[in-house]
Amino acid sequence: MSLPSVILKELAEVEPEAHFTGRLGGRVQSSDKKLYFVKLGSPDETEQYTGEAASLKAINTGAPGLAPKLFTSGVFEDGRPFFILEYKDIGHLTEQGGIALAKRLATELHAYKSQDGFGFEGPTYCGATRLKNGWYNSWEKCYDEMIGDLLERLKDRGRYQELCAKGDSIRKKVIPKLLGPLQIEPVLLHGDLWSGNVGVDGATREPVIFDPSSFFGHSEADLAIARIFGGFSPSFFAEYHKHLPKTEPESEFEMRGHLYELFHYLNHTVLFGGGGYESSALRKMDVLIKAV
Repeated sequence: MSLPSVILKELAEVEPEAHFTGRLGGRVQSSDKKLYFVKLGSPDETEQYTGEAASLKAINTGAPGLAPKLFTSGVFEDGRPFFILEYKDIGHLTEQGGIALAKRLATELHAYKSQDGFGFEGPTYCGATRLKNGWYNSWEKCYDEMIGDLLERLKDRGRYQELCAKGDSIRKKVIPKLLGPLQIEPVLLHGDLWSGNVGVDGATREPVIFDPSSFFGHSEADLAIARIFGGFSPSFFAEYHKHLPKTEPESEFEMRGHLYELFHYLNHTVLFGGGGYESSALRKMDVLIKAV
């Protein structure tokens, strides 16, 4: 498929004198040998693309070069959204890449603070789940709303009674106990930091993160899905905490980890139904409720 005029016009803003070859939804090369990636969505993904564009811009403000640079985004006349990104040949995260990533997360991304509070400027998507976002004065309130939104989705399906009942207990007792006393500032999170959304640049061997679902929250929350699905070595976590120590009270770090992992187990239950994810969410809830 040849590149449509709207894409060529946007690329010409980046490289005015160049010619371009490539395809929608893939790699594009300029006559000066520079590479771009044109990501194309369906009309019902427009809001998702808007949220991802805002996430990428925020990441590259807080940690320049850690995510692919977004040159432009827009919508075709037929309603399909698109991005033009710098192209990176991304490979699996190596141990050394993980150590470098941990340092950049701890010292750059998770040091980039919001002046507006906890949350984000508009909806972002964790997988296919729309996060309402908005701005909150406290992390306790922000995270409570995030968990509550997932529980409402599950309640609307007319099942998951046990999960939702225990979820209400988590909101009423556990979140205030573990998050209410924290003295933290809102920092930028990737939001969906699992092994499938990280890697190393084949040209530079530097770490790269992509497909973000960003918001401003507690730095520790960004480590949750990394623990759940693996792909990050112990050296990654050790390096991270070398630069950004565990939040006080450190004695509750493990419980906060269970609470942050719960979000992703609930989200995966929303996305993929019951079974293993529902069971994992229930186990997390039992541990948390018993602890408080």
